[in-house]
Amino acid sequence: MPPLTKDNLKILARLNTPHKIQDFLDAFPQNHEKNGVTCMSPARVLKEKKAHCIEGAMLAAVALWLQGEKPLIMSLKVSKGDDDHIVALYKKNGYWGAISKTNHAVLRYRDPVYLTPRELALSYFHEYFLTKNGKKTMVGYSRPINLKRFGTKWVSAEDDLWDIGNAIFNMHHIPAVPEKNRKHIRSAHPVERTAASIKEWK
Repeated sequence: MPPLTKDNLKILARLNTPHKIQDFLDAFPQNHEKNGVTCMSPARVLKEKKAHCIEGAMLAAVALWLQGEKPLIMSLKVSKGDDDHIVALYKKNGYWGAISKTNHAVLRYRDPVYLTPRELALSYFHEYFLTKNGKKTMVGYSRPINLKRFGTKWVSAEDDLWDIGNAIFNMHHIPAVPEKNRKHIRSAHPVERTAASIKEWK
C-alpha cells in the first residue's frame, strides 16, 4: 500500500475509475513551475493542488494502484525543441487506455480501445507537433513502466523525484517512425496548429 495520509487515501479511494481520475486531474491547475522546475510526488501534488504531466501521471498511477491495478506509466519521447510527455496506463477488458495531465487541447485522455501499448502510443503521434511550424516531433515511446520498481517512499516524498524522472528519461524508447518513412512525414495543417494552440490554464 502506498504510504499516504488518511486524508489523501480517502481522496484517492474515491477515484475508482479512470474517468474519475482524469476529471480530478483536469480540475487541478497546470503547474507552470513559476518558482523553478519540479517533479513533485503524488502527496505534494495533493498538497499544492497543481500538476504537470509526469506529476499527474504518477498521481493517476497511484490512484489505480489503490484500486488493485498496476501503477503503470508510459513515456513519449520527442525531438529537440519539444517536451516529452508522460501518461498513466490502464486496461479494460484487454484494451489499453491512458490518463493524461496536459495544458494543451491535444495529448489528452485515451479511451480503452487500443490492443497494444504501441497502438496507444502512436495515437499521440499525429497530435504531437510544434505549433509554430507544424513539425511532428514524437520519435519514440517506452514500454509500460511499473512504478513499483521504485519502491513506495516516493509516493509521499517531500523532495522532487528527480531520480525517477531521470530514470524514465534515460530508458530505452522504441522508435515511433520507421527509418525509411521519416521523409514521408507531413507537417500539421495550419488549422490543426491553430486548434492545438489552445491552452486550458493560462
